[in-house]
Amino acid sequence: MAPTFGTERRGAPVFTSLKISREKIYDLSPIETPDMVVVLDHTLLDEVDVTHGLKDGGKIILNTPKPVDTYDFGNHTLSVADVTAYALEAGLAPGIVNTGIIGAFAKATGLVSRELLREAISNEFPTMKPEENARAAAITYDRTVIGGA
Repeated sequence: MAPTFGTERRGAPVFTSLKISREKIYDLSPIETPDMVVVLDHTLLDEVDVTHGLKDGGKIILNTPKPVDTYDFGNHTLSVADVTAYALEAGLAPGIVNTGIIGAFAKATGLVSRELLREAISNEFPTMKPEENARAAAITYDRTVIGGA
């Protein structure tokens, strides 16, 4: 298991979690059996079992240049996108994959529409390359490939 850090950690396998609900969240305990896993760097697959604790039929969202059929995660649904390349295409600096991976997340889960995603990124980050970040999310959303389980 990777150590747990906040989002500021870079360059090593880390674990962070997020609970999403339309209702108020009262349970503040750590997530031990996630519904989905988001992997920002496909090379971590050689170091960490990203399926550890993942619920049966859970989703895996993976930043990788490889096609979805390269991987076998059993009964988990895999969605892939080359977020790193799409971020560069959108005009972001190398290694900036956070907004792009949100595009893959939105497509894989269906929780957020492409249009709402672009609008939210542009509005929430007006001083941090809003157009480039929104473009990275939209490109990634459009090009995310969802595999079978």
